[in-house]
Amino acid sequence: MGKLNQLVLLFVVVWISLAGCARPYGAAHHSGGMDYAADRGMTEVMAQIEKTVPDPEKAKQVQAIVSDIVSEVKQSGQQTRDYHRQLYELNAKYEATPEEFVKILDNLNNNRMRVASKILGLRFKMKELLTAQEWKALSDAMDRTRSRYRHDREGGSEGKPGT
Repeated sequence: MGKLNQLVLLFVVVWISLAGCARPYGAAHHSGGMDYAADRGMTEVMAQIEKTVPDPEKAKQVQAIVSDIVSEVKQSGQQTRDYHRQLYELNAKYEATPEEFVKILDNLNNNRMRVASKILGLRFKMKELLTAQEWKALSDAMDRTRSRYRHDREGGSEGKPGT
């Protein structure tokens, strides 16, 4: 169960770095907003790695792996948007067959599985670089960061009671 929690934590860290939770809802959808949010999230993640991994060379390797994970997530997001576009276009065709929809959905799901497997492999590559204590310190730091974002999303806007 602990490994599952760590995997979920890794996915959440990547998701936070891309989701733009530090900005008001919807702000990331404006021109350049998503890139800004992703850059800000990556800056926070990289700083957490520097703080929790004492060996600078090892920290750089972990940062490179995190960058690879973020690249995979970005690429997957674009591919998912492409598959959704294909579904929208197919939906507009009166003559579309169920098989055509299933083919796109199969490709979408296969792509998701491929990306998830690659990210999982990167997670274990990162784990191999770290000691159990470093992994725990980094996981705890990411959990604190994630809970701050989760609080913002669940608790409404900061400084505005009742929202």
